[in-house]
Amino acid sequence: MSLSAILTEAYNFFRNHLTQLAMLTVPLLLIQVGIQLWLGVEISKVDMENPQFGAPHMIAMMLMLIVFSIFIAALTLFLELRSQGHNPSTGLVLRASLPFVPPLLLAGVFSGLAIIAPVMLFAAFGPFWLVGLILSFYLFARLAYVNFMVVVERLTPLEAIKASFKLSGPIAVKTVAVLMLYFPLSILGGLISGLASYGGLPLQMLSDTFVSFISIFVNLALFRLYMVTKQTN
Repeated sequence: MSLSAILTEAYNFFRNHLTQLAMLTVPLLLIQVGIQLWLGVEISKVDMENPQFGAPHMIAMMLMLIVFSIFIAALTLFLELRSQGHNPSTGLVLRASLPFVPPLLLAGVFSGLAIIAPVMLFAAFGPFWLVGLILSFYLFARLAYVNFMVVVERLTPLEAIKASFKLSGPIAVKTVAVLMLYFPLSILGGLISGLASYGGLPLQMLSDTFVSFISIFVNLALFRLYMVTKQTN
């Protein structure tokens, strides 16, 4: 299936299930964005010559990771059930997603370490950091399906990483193209967030949540690409 067809189907799904997606993800996104903004305010107060981070900051970061894992698990599970023709309630999806949080956290740690490794390694060689950045983005594309492997395939974190790397080989270019949608979304988000900051923290929280919700489209496109590739293998 062509990339344009993948994006068209993802857009149609997003449009047709807008209300269900909002009910499922917006509360989680509000919590996540709220924690991010609080951490941003706290970090801005830190003395850079003597930075100190206490237990509340560590708890907030861990809570943010947990909420994000619930968000990914719930969204993926919803996409899986809808692809099977089911119409689950929001509560059912959220409850069923909780067992996937621990493996998603572990998979996220392993994947994250693998992705940032090239950047950290090549940063020691001055201008070659750009090579590391390109390699990291390539690894990001190859590991973009780990979450689907954990939730849909019910694989362990390490198995999910291996399966994602194997699946993404033939579709690496298409995966990179889909992931590059994050760049204009990030630019748009920065502009909206900058304007919303003049209206105070509540408005900025709502604007950041809106941009995060729109960014779900990338997940939908990746899931569609994953399903099409899985069916042809």
